[in-house]
Amino acid sequence: MQAVVNAFFDPATFTFSYIVRDPLSQKAAVIDPVLDYDAKSGRTDTRSVDTLIKFIRDHDLDITWILETHIHADHLSGAQIVKAACGGNIGVSNHVGKIQTHFGQLYNIADSIRDDGSDFDHLFADDETFQIGGLVGHVMHTPGHTPACATYHIDGCAFVGDTLFMPDYGTARTDFPGGDAKALYHSIEKILALPENTVLFMCHDYATADRKAGLYQTTVADQRANNIHLKDISSEDEYVRLRNERDSKLSAPALIHPSIQVNIRAGKLPETEDNGTAYLKIPLDAI
Repeated sequence: MQAVVNAFFDPATFTFSYIVRDPLSQKAAVIDPVLDYDAKSGRTDTRSVDTLIKFIRDHDLDITWILETHIHADHLSGAQIVKAACGGNIGVSNHVGKIQTHFGQLYNIADSIRDDGSDFDHLFADDETFQIGGLVGHVMHTPGHTPACATYHIDGCAFVGDTLFMPDYGTARTDFPGGDAKALYHSIEKILALPENTVLFMCHDYATADRKAGLYQTTVADQRANNIHLKDISSEDEYVRLRNERDSKLSAPALIHPSIQVNIRAGKLPETEDNGTAYLKIPLDAI
């Protein structure tokens, strides 16, 4: 494996961002950067993304891609800040328009967003390839958590977004608009069909009864043998029942409304209004 992977953990949202680089060319990609947001005050902060930018500059990296594994509902994307500071094209699944259309209507902002994905620099199709210097990335469409989830398989490393968590935590929820437990089951099968020594990198990790949060790396073999939502499941129907039952008991993510309104715009904040202030909306009794 030639790819060099560095992980950066944001404890406020339990999110991992990654920098993946080709050591021969110093070309690199940033995956799932975080823009900090304080829900109580409505203030944004760049401390998490500043850590990425400092690392990029300290290591003299040339950013070619800023990759979103999906439209996140638990943190705001820092993609625009990385792009402004370091360059790179922002990429996401080419199914993103479905999410933009739905949430544009929910927040009544359809007239101020583009629902064709054109706020992003590149829309990846399933099975598409891309370059990070001498590294070849392979895009896998892995819907279920959302309709526009993508797994980026780069030189024996797979960045799976929210599709899978560490084996002791399980698999993604599917109760968001466009989510589908059957689709998630098949996406997981697709990921676990990769070679068993493929290293899987998580987008999130949460504390369990037995450990603190902060684990981010596992393997296909480990997931097959130990994932608590998969190891004793014998059929698609059984998984769907388990997933739907668990999802019915989950509350909405704390930052779902600010996150999605920013992330469907590729990390762009809403435009300021005539008083010079930008606003996010919270729909009442809508989700």
